[in-house]
Amino acid sequence: MGTNVGESVTEVRGGGPEPLEESRRARALTRPPRLRVGDRVRLVAPCSPVPEQQLDAAVEVLRGWGLEVELAPHVRDRHPVLPYLAGEDRDRAGDLQAAWCDPGVRAVFCARGGDGAHRMLDHLDFGAMRGAAPKALVGFSDITALHEAFAVELGVATVHGPVVGTRYFVGDDVAQRELRTTLFSPELRTLLTSPDTRALVPGRASGVTFGGNLSLLNDGLATPHSRLSAAGGILVLEDVNEDAARLDRMLTHLLRTGWMDGVAGVALGTWTDCPPDLKVVAELMRDRLEPLGVPVLWGLDFGHCAAQLTVPLGVPAVLDADGGTLELKLPGLV
Repeated sequence: MGTNVGESVTEVRGGGPEPLEESRRARALTRPPRLRVGDRVRLVAPCSPVPEQQLDAAVEVLRGWGLEVELAPHVRDRHPVLPYLAGEDRDRAGDLQAAWCDPGVRAVFCARGGDGAHRMLDHLDFGAMRGAAPKALVGFSDITALHEAFAVELGVATVHGPVVGTRYFVGDDVAQRELRTTLFSPELRTLLTSPDTRALVPGRASGVTFGGNLSLLNDGLATPHSRLSAAGGILVLEDVNEDAARLDRMLTHLLRTGWMDGVAGVALGTWTDCPPDLKVVAELMRDRLEPLGVPVLWGLDFGHCAAQLTVPLGVPAVLDADGGTLELKLPGLV
């Protein structure tokens, strides 16, 4: 599998177990192996129900990449009472854990975000999951809760990329190409940039990529399986359907708790349908983040948008706000 950066939570440092506080900060993580034609992968639904036609279309795309695609047993489930959940919490968690622990499965694709990831975390047996070999976990939005938990509990780098059973993957050739290249040829996707990037706060910084959806990071604060601090990290942030006032409250909450202390830099993605407009959102971000004294990049096309960039998490990187780039020092997969 090659040389990995960082160590998993179960590995030993200095003759003893890694302290919990260290495992819950931004740090370089064990990178999973890249995909190859013929690999077996599994689609799971850890959050909201997946549209049937888009799920079927996603399977065909992945098969076209030469992958052997499996559907988790409960991927088409609907919760009997709560319509925003794809089945019972235990079933969704069981599917995810089974996919992770199956030694023949080389990657786990989340079919949809939405709601429910935080609900099912306590049903995962992380002790059992630590015994499994690393593999790519792919998704974004509500999957941010899983990115955080896998970083903290398993010490494994993950992939902030499309949820495949949605329009963010199905029918989006650019998003498909970005994800496929990251998974199969990760050395070709180490420099991330977009046409309209600009510095909200100038500068250049090194750190480890982490983060995702602002709402999910805020909701996970001070809960089990979430990191205690952003120290040492390059925080990637995006959100959707949140007005500027609510974005302000969430970001201010993260700042006032001290969670943001020591962050190396911030890369801001898309803020789709966040009223009143992007100009106000950008000014809000500058107002809240500039006092940190770290580089802040605006305009990377990741998150709830068409043609989204795939962003590996848990990887050492350099954020160049003036140059408009986030450059991975190592590929996201080995």
